[in-house]
This record gives sequence, C-alpha cells and structure tokens, in this order.
Amino acid sequence: MAIKIWMMSAQTAAPQVEASWILNALEGWTPELKEFFWRLVLAAIILFAGFRIARGLHGILKKTFSRMNLEENVNKFLLSVLNAAMYALVVFIAAEKLGVPSASIVALLGSAGVAIGLSLKESLSNVAGGILIMLTRPFVIQDYIVCKDVEGTVQDIGLVYTVLTTVDNRKVIIPNGTVANATVVNVTAQEKRQLDLEVQIDYTSDLKKAKDILCEILKQHPQVLWEDGTRVFVKELGESAVVLGMRGWIMRDEYWLARWDIIESIKLRFDEEGIVIPFRQVVVHSGTKVGCLDK
Repeated sequence: MAIKIWMMSAQTAAPQVEASWILNALEGWTPELKEFFWRLVLAAIILFAGFRIARGLHGILKKTFSRMNLEENVNKFLLSVLNAAMYALVVFIAAEKLGVPSASIVALLGSAGVAIGLSLKESLSNVAGGILIMLTRPFVIQDYIVCKDVEGTVQDIGLVYTVLTTVDNRKVIIPNGTVANATVVNVTAQEKRQLDLEVQIDYTSDLKKAKDILCEILKQHPQVLWEDGTRVFVKELGESAVVLGMRGWIMRDEYWLARWDIIESIKLRFDEEGIVIPFRQVVVHSGTKVGCLDK
C-alpha cells in the first residue's frame, strides 16, 4: 500500500517538475526572446520603409533617365541594376539588425560575384559593350554600318547583340563585345555622301573630250548636288589606260541609285562619242603562244 501511494505521488510530481523546468527555462530565455523580438520588429520596419523608398527612387530615376534621352534598353538595364542594388542594400541592413554579421554577408556576396563573373565572362563583356554602344552612340537603328567583314542596316541594338540586315535580307547577329572593340564605319551617319568613281580610257582616246563628257553627266544628273561642287581630273597614267576620277555629292538616300545610273550613262556616252574603255583580252599567236593584252 505504501509503495502504491509512493508511485502515485511520483507520477503526479513528475509533470509538476517538468512544468517548473520549462517555466525556469522560459524565464531564463525571456531577455533573449525580447531582444530577438524587437530586432525582428526593427528589421520588418526597415524592410517596409526601405522598399517604399526604393520604389520612390525608382520612379525618380526613371524620369531622370527619360530626360537624358538614353536608349530604351539602357534605361531598362540601368533601372534594373539600380533597383536590385537598392533592394539588396535594404535586405543587407535588415539582416545586420537581426544579428547576421556584416562580414559574412560581404564575403558571401563577394564569392558569389566572383563565381558569376568567371562563368559569364564573355556575356558580361558583351553587356558592357552594349552599354558602351548605347551611351556613345557610334550608330543608331537604321544606320548602315560596316564592321570587319560584315555590313548591313542596323535593326536592333540589344544589351548582348547588335542585329543587322544585309542588302539581300539576311539577318546578321554580332556580339556587342566584338562591335565595341572593332573599327566600325557608319556609312549613313551624314546626310550627304561623296560619289567617287574611277573611269579608264584608252591612250588613243581624246582626253579633253572624255573629261567634258564626265562633267556634263555630273552636271545634268538630277541627284548630283551641283552647288556643292563637282570635280573631274586625271588620277593616274596607268600601264595601259588613263585613269580619270570624278567626284560629286549626293544625298545618302539616293546614293546607290544615282551611282548605278551614272555608271550606265558613262558607258553609253563613251560609246556614242567614240571614247574607248580598255579591257583585258586573250590573244593567241599561231597556236603556240598565249598572252594577255590590254586593248
């Protein structure tokens, strides 16, 4: 009977001991819990206020960039980068208030940045080239450019690639890193283009008459800007022909049509006036010797 009573008392005492231990533990943790709670509240306030401020700054930066007349892609890229940086700063401050060591956060971000930079080295180079192109504007959309062995009309300037369309309607995609580090010729940067042609005539042909014909063709052609000046001159005395040069100014949108029309007019007028354009031909002597003559 005594044993039974002792067991019953032990069973009732066990929950009381456990409850008292929990209460004692909670009383010991109360300062830490209070401190963590207030840190959590402060971090939440920082996140809420920081995100509101970041959204406000985003709107201000958007208006500022629009006034700067930057390319749309540059605006979007800069806004996204600055927006991400502002949000990251807010999260960094909130994490520090929660007790996360700032040195650990900086080390983590640094390691992640190095890893991402190494893995995306070429892509980052193209992005940097795209930003440089959009800021310096060596060419814009619808310009006709020549870059290395590729040429065409610019259809799009992205952050990574520049897209060209060739005259035969092929689509050419060039990495911006290549474009930024290469020599680019912007053919349509100016409103006017200079027509620069070379014409060869035979030494037996009338030189003065040939020059007069070329001057007349330039003067009478409707697309040649006569008021800007034209010139016809003897450029070179070649081995088998006299090389004449002719120059004039044409509006860039009419350049190629005018050039082709002038070349055709030269051939037709020279045939009418008896001016000989030398050409290379093969002459066979007695079936034993083969040689090339200019005639």
